[in-house]
Amino acid sequence: MRTKRMIRVAAAAAAAGSLLVACSGAGGSSSSGGGGKSINVLMVGNPQMEDIQKLTKSTFTKDTGIKVKFTVLPENELRDKVTQDVATQAGQYDVATVGAYEIPIWQKNGWLHELSSYADKDTSFDKADLLKPMVTSLSGSDGKLYALPFYGESSMLMYNKDVMKAKGITVPEHPTWQQIADIAAKVDGAEPGMKGICLRGLAGWGELGAPLTTMVNTFGGTWFTKDWKAQVNSPAFKKATNFYVNLVKQHGEAGAPQAGFTECLNALSQKKVAMWYDATSAAGSLEDPASSKIAGHVGYAYAPTVETKSSGWLWAWAWAMPKTTKNADAASKFMLWASSKKYENLVGEKLGWARVPAGKRASTYEIPQYQKAAASFGDITLKSIEGADPANPGVQPRPTVGVQYVAIPEFQDLGTKVTQEISAAIAGKTSVDKALDDGQKLAEDVAKNYQ
Repeated sequence: MRTKRMIRVAAAAAAAGSLLVACSGAGGSSSSGGGGKSINVLMVGNPQMEDIQKLTKSTFTKDTGIKVKFTVLPENELRDKVTQDVATQAGQYDVATVGAYEIPIWQKNGWLHELSSYADKDTSFDKADLLKPMVTSLSGSDGKLYALPFYGESSMLMYNKDVMKAKGITVPEHPTWQQIADIAAKVDGAEPGMKGICLRGLAGWGELGAPLTTMVNTFGGTWFTKDWKAQVNSPAFKKATNFYVNLVKQHGEAGAPQAGFTECLNALSQKKVAMWYDATSAAGSLEDPASSKIAGHVGYAYAPTVETKSSGWLWAWAWAMPKTTKNADAASKFMLWASSKKYENLVGEKLGWARVPAGKRASTYEIPQYQKAAASFGDITLKSIEGADPANPGVQPRPTVGVQYVAIPEFQDLGTKVTQEISAAIAGKTSVDKALDDGQKLAEDVAKNYQ
């Protein structure tokens, strides 16, 4: 029943975006049929994915003869499209970027190729080099890999060091959320048009929902208790959400209800905000002088806390192969290349070592050039990933694993609907209390499936 519900949710969610997807050039199934000389890849439009677009033709295609047709979508649209395609067995794509949330659910439903056999056969891939949290999060119940990590991440605070120095502020390496709120108030307006902090306000379980849920965890809240009692309007959940919404409304970025990862990255790199709490993977872009006005002047701190020792999330954008592909061999070659040490070195040599898609391999942090380029953020990134605890991210037992999500099919719809209301609260169109009371009813309906 849960599989059927997920398909219905996916189909409905993707319907509204179908026109945009159709115009993006995906072009249906692979033009090569079973020949494997051309594959369709669907991926999220993050900086690391933009880099692989630039490098594929002159390297991978040149070496293998395999043409790669990319379809790139914003995060929310990507989630809708890939879920629809995989859940309905449409077979439009040979490879897709998915996250740690989807893998165990989709593996259980039989929608994905296992990839351990491909990784084991390719000795140069060195599967043993992958960080254990990444392997665990991308493995199925049978212990096999069902996705290969492109990059891994936790979350951290990033800030403009020049602004802090001018204001005489020292940002703690392990700050509390109250300390960050106090700093945001002091640096708001530090430069013309600059706001204190950027926090995602764009609705979506993986957009606003990701940083918000880490805040809920450390404030003592949770979506569900271990025995599946909904907690969306509990005191701790409300306290965290009010803190988040008030911080954004008082000292956050302009246009916050439409601001996701990409908008916040731009806001900090272009000196429109003084701080940003988000994915550790953003550091490479912030340190790129070609696109960032504060490259070399960025400070980093661990994810802010309240009641927990740590609060960073755990995520991997990874390459998965739907079982519907007719080009498994070609698709696997692309995935192994895109997750390899060879590809990391290619990015470092061609585009700069700070832009390496890190967070997935232990050896990355031993490369001298990368150590130098990532001196300001590499250690915090690695320790945040290793310190994340998906099984116990808060102050109480959880019914499933997951730091910034609940690992059930229904959460994709639940998290998106609740964050739509919270985004509306940021916009001043509703109250946090009403948003969470409505969310509680939705969460109670979901909980009935598991009680």
